[in-house]
Amino acid sequence: MRAVTTSPAPDVDVVLPCLDEAGALPWVLARIPDGWRALVVDNGSTDGSADVARALGATVVTEPRRGFGAACHAGLTAATADIVCFCDCDASLDPGLLTPFVREIRDGTADLVLGRRRPRGRGAWPPHARAGNLALARMLRRRTGLRLHDLGPLRAARREALLGLGLTDRRSGYPLQMVVRAADAGWRVTEHDVPYLPRTGASKVTGTWRGTWHAVRDMRGVLAEQPERMVPRDAAREGNTR
Repeated sequence: MRAVTTSPAPDVDVVLPCLDEAGALPWVLARIPDGWRALVVDNGSTDGSADVARALGATVVTEPRRGFGAACHAGLTAATADIVCFCDCDASLDPGLLTPFVREIRDGTADLVLGRRRPRGRGAWPPHARAGNLALARMLRRRTGLRLHDLGPLRAARREALLGLGLTDRRSGYPLQMVVRAADAGWRVTEHDVPYLPRTGASKVTGTWRGTWHAVRDMRGVLAEQPERMVPRDAAREGNTR
């Protein structure tokens, strides 16, 4: 099994929010592209996830405040690379799929690249979770005009531009708020199909109707936000805030 190599100056940082994912971490970390750094954000794990991540060469960031957004933002602020990616840490998504996403950001053809999940295998994406995601995508289209099909966690953008969006949600609404504020700033947002595999272990959000309902509630609150002045598209392209 290949351990993740660390570098004092990584080409790309991959933020991996983590809550009790010890069983999935070896698979996920073995697929981080060479030269990239894995930032595993431990969000209160009790199964030794942090120790597993360190043993495999990942950089571990501790975020005691529970919440998917809290973990993602802790990783973003800890990152130092120009380009930052996000990926779930449950083995449902292969971080190696981020390579063309990063290329698109570097080439200047997009400011934010998202993965559209395509389920592979039974149980990869429960019907209730898929229905909630579809409803949110439609609301997003009405709110921003973006014709996206998914609000999945696999994504890439420039770090300084993401910080300039002033993201405030620290729960399930974080991924949506990123897209909404990027759209309000005129960013070019693209979407590409990615295989979505059955996750390792139990889902903390989409595995239950209750978890899905809470996620949809958080995201509806984000959609109700009034547009603000965000980082302009040129800044996102160049990796600078103004």
